[in-house]
Amino acid sequence: MVAAMWLVIGVLVLFSAGYLGYSRYLAQFVELDEERETPAHKYEDGQEYVPAKKPVLLGHHYSSIAGGAPIVGPITAGVVWGWVPALLWIAIGNPLMGSVHDFVSLSASLRHEGKSIGYIIGEYVGERGKNMLLWFAFLTIILVVAVFALVVGIVFNAYPEAATASLIYIALAVLFGVYLYQLNLSFIPGTVAFVALMFVGVYVGTMFPVALFEPASRAPAETIVLLGSGGSWLPGAGTLGANTAAWIPVILVYGALASALPVWVLLQPRDYLSSFLLYSGVGGALLAIIVGTVGGALGISAVTPSQPLVTNLEPFYGFIGRSGAPLFPLLFITIACGTISGFHSLVSSGTTAKQLNKETDARAIGYGGMLGEGLLATVALITVALVAPEVGGGIGLALPTFATGGGIILTSFGIPTSFGGPFMALVLVSFLLTSTDTAVRLGRYMMEEIVGTPESSVESFAADRYGNAVVQALPAYVLITSGSWLTLWQLFGGANQLLAALALLTATVWLANWSDSKQLISTGGPMVVMVTITVLGLLWLALHDNVYAKFLNDAWMAEAGAFAMLSAVVQIALAFTLIYLALSLVKMGYENIQDARSGTGGAVATDGGQGSQRDS
Repeated sequence: MVAAMWLVIGVLVLFSAGYLGYSRYLAQFVELDEERETPAHKYEDGQEYVPAKKPVLLGHHYSSIAGGAPIVGPITAGVVWGWVPALLWIAIGNPLMGSVHDFVSLSASLRHEGKSIGYIIGEYVGERGKNMLLWFAFLTIILVVAVFALVVGIVFNAYPEAATASLIYIALAVLFGVYLYQLNLSFIPGTVAFVALMFVGVYVGTMFPVALFEPASRAPAETIVLLGSGGSWLPGAGTLGANTAAWIPVILVYGALASALPVWVLLQPRDYLSSFLLYSGVGGALLAIIVGTVGGALGISAVTPSQPLVTNLEPFYGFIGRSGAPLFPLLFITIACGTISGFHSLVSSGTTAKQLNKETDARAIGYGGMLGEGLLATVALITVALVAPEVGGGIGLALPTFATGGGIILTSFGIPTSFGGPFMALVLVSFLLTSTDTAVRLGRYMMEEIVGTPESSVESFAADRYGNAVVQALPAYVLITSGSWLTLWQLFGGANQLLAALALLTATVWLANWSDSKQLISTGGPMVVMVTITVLGLLWLALHDNVYAKFLNDAWMAEAGAFAMLSAVVQIALAFTLIYLALSLVKMGYENIQDARSGTGGAVATDGGQGSQRDS
C-alpha cells in the first residue's frame, strides 16, 4: 500500500514543470500577442462572440471539458490494470500531449476567426477534408450528448441532493448574468455574493433532495418525490429505472434550450460560478489527501480521515488486465479525458476561441485548463484506489466509487460522509451539465459550417439553433433508451481519441504552412502516437471483441438474437469507417505538409493566419 499523498505530489510536480516550462515555450512558439485583436472583439455580436474576463472564461472552459469521462476512464482503468499505469498515462501524457492539444487547438482557432478545426483543416487540405472532419465531429458530439445526459440522470437518481442543488445554481447563474451584463454591476462583490448563495444551494440540496419518481435505495428518506412511484411506462425505465429514465429527457431539453441562449445569459455566468464548486471539489480533495495523510501519520485526531488514505488496489495487474483486455492499446483509449481528448478541440475552437479577451489568456485557459482536468482524473483514480471495488468498470462502477471515495477523502476536514458524498456527486454533475449544453452548441457550429448558406428548408432547419438542437437530442435519446449506448461506449472512446489525433494533425498542418521555421515535433509526435493507438484499439474492438469473441464463438452465436448481431455488425462497420477516415485525413495532411515545406504550397499570412490553399 502507498499513501495517496505521494500520487498527488508526483502529479503536481510534473504538471507544474509542464506549465512553468513547456507552456511558456509554446506560447512564444505560436507568438501569442496581447495587443492583437481577438475574434471575440473583431466579431462581437452579443450572441456567440462575447469577450470574457479570463477567470470567467477559464471557468467555462474547465467546466466544459471536464465531463464524466475523466472520472469514468481512470476508475475503469485502475480497476482493470492497476493504479500505476493509469497514473503514469495521466501524469506524463497530459502535459506532453493533452495540454498541447488543447492549447494549439485554441491558438489555431484564434488565427482563423474563431472557426472550428474542421474549417481550419479545410483551408489547407480542401473542402473534402473539411467535410469529413466536420461530419465525424458532429456524430461524435451526438455520442457525447447521449452519454453525458445518461450520467447526469444516474447521478440525480443516486443523489437527489445534487438534483436540487443543480436547479438552484442554474437559476443563480441566470440572475448573475443579468447582474453582470444587463445591470453592469460590480464584478467582485457580485462574485462573492453569488458564490456564497451557490454553496447555500448545496446545503439546501442536502435538506430538500428532489426526485421525479422513486429514487435509488441510497437516497435520503426525506427525498421529495414529485411524480410518485410509477414511471414504468417511460422509455428505458426497464433497464435504467423510472427516476433515471425521467431525468434524461429533462437534461436533453435543458441542454437544447441552454445551447440556444446567448452565452451571457447562462453559459458564461453559470460556468464561472460552477468553477468555484469544481475548484473547491477537486482542489479540496487534493488538499484533504495531503492533510489527511500527514494528520493520520502524526496522530492528529482533528485531521485524521475515517480510514487510512492508502491505495488498496494492486499497482499493476499485468499486461492482460483483470477483464482480459490488453494494456496496449486499450489503456490509452479507456483514459481519454484527463490525459488527451478530442472533444476538447471542439470546445477550444468552438466556444472558447469566440470569447477569448486577449491572445495571451490562451496559455492559462488552454494549457492550464487541461492540467486542471488531469487533477480531476488523479482524484478519480485515488478514489477507486481507496475503495478498491471488484473488477467491472463503466458508468455503473465509476459514479458511486467517485462519490463514496471522495466522501472518505473529505473526512480529513471533519466533513461527514453524509455530506461529502453528495457534495462530490454535485461536483460531478456540475461538470456534466456544462459539457452537455456546450456539446449541443458545438454541434450547431459544426452543422452551420457543413451547411454554409442554406439552400433548402431541410438545411435551414439543420443549421437553425433550435432545429439543430432537436437533430442532436432525438438520436441521443434513442441511443440511451434503446440501451445501445453500452455497446457504443468503446467506440465513443476510440472516436474521441481519433478526433484528438485529427486536431493535432490540423495544428501540425497549420504550423507547417505558417513558416518553414516552425518545428512540427510538439504536435506531430503526439499525433502519430494517437493515430497508432486509435487504429490499433479500433481494430481490437472490431476483430477481437466482435468477429472473434462473437461471430466465431459458437456459444455466442447460439444465444445471440437479431438485435445483438446487428449491433455487432454496426460496431465493426463503424470501427473500420473511423479507421478509413483517420488514415485518409492523415494522408491529405501529410501531402499538404510536404507541399508547404517544399515551397509548392499556398502562401500564408506571417501572423499565423490562413492563406489561399489548393483544393484536394
